[in-house]
Amino acid sequence: MVVAISAVIAVVGSFIGSGAAGGQQVQDAAGGALGADATLVAPGGGAFSIWSLIYFGLLAYAVWQFLPAQRTDERHRRLGPWVAASLLLNAAWILSIQFDLLWLSVPVIAALLVVLVVAFRIGLALRPKSMIDALVTDGTIGLYLGWVTVATIANIAAVLVAAGFDGFGLPPETWSVTLVAVAGLVGMALAVWDRGRIAPTLSLTWGLAWIAVARLTDEPSSVVTGIAAIIAVVAVLLTTVAMRIVAMRGAGWRHAAGRDPSAPSTH
Repeated sequence: MVVAISAVIAVVGSFIGSGAAGGQQVQDAAGGALGADATLVAPGGGAFSIWSLIYFGLLAYAVWQFLPAQRTDERHRRLGPWVAASLLLNAAWILSIQFDLLWLSVPVIAALLVVLVVAFRIGLALRPKSMIDALVTDGTIGLYLGWVTVATIANIAAVLVAAGFDGFGLPPETWSVTLVAVAGLVGMALAVWDRGRIAPTLSLTWGLAWIAVARLTDEPSSVVTGIAAIIAVVAVLLTTVAMRIVAMRGAGWRHAAGRDPSAPSTH
């Protein structure tokens, strides 16, 4: 029930953040600090369409975990509070931007990232019992985590620029390439940690790709940042594929060992 209520609050927050309730869209609020042209690591406007998929997944999860079979399942009992917390933090983040409390958005989105990492870890530790559970639960949390990773970096950069941070005298592209590299390294680390799961890689590389699009086709233009984002996308994708192959081979070897009468007993 808590997750379902939190999902409704998050959707209402999204409705407000879209500007449909009469307010400004998130990218236009706070003086446009989060717009696609605000910083060198701001994703292009098209990147935010991924929220539709994430919200759909969250609503599907809210319904799924509410079904009788999941109510007593340890996996969902442990995941529920963290998913609910992520939904409330997401709504809080939107409201902080709408009320021009840009400085508050950083600790909120940082807390959201931590909460999603914990939820993702629980999902890895307690494996899904069905393909539907894997798709609805792990797929949604993975997409959510990957996108928020990129959003956190973009958010921090936006707040620093809005506050007049001069980069300690270093060129802006030094900082933008560093932040893109951090996002790429996080994506690679996630791929290694989760043995090549697709969902977090898809959303993280989606965000990085839109940074590349924005910097190569829009203002502020930065070929260096755009190329760095493309390299990060390729690196994360290759790491994910490599880890996926390793995981599949490992599963194949374990299966073969289990079928081999000469294999040593594990009992």
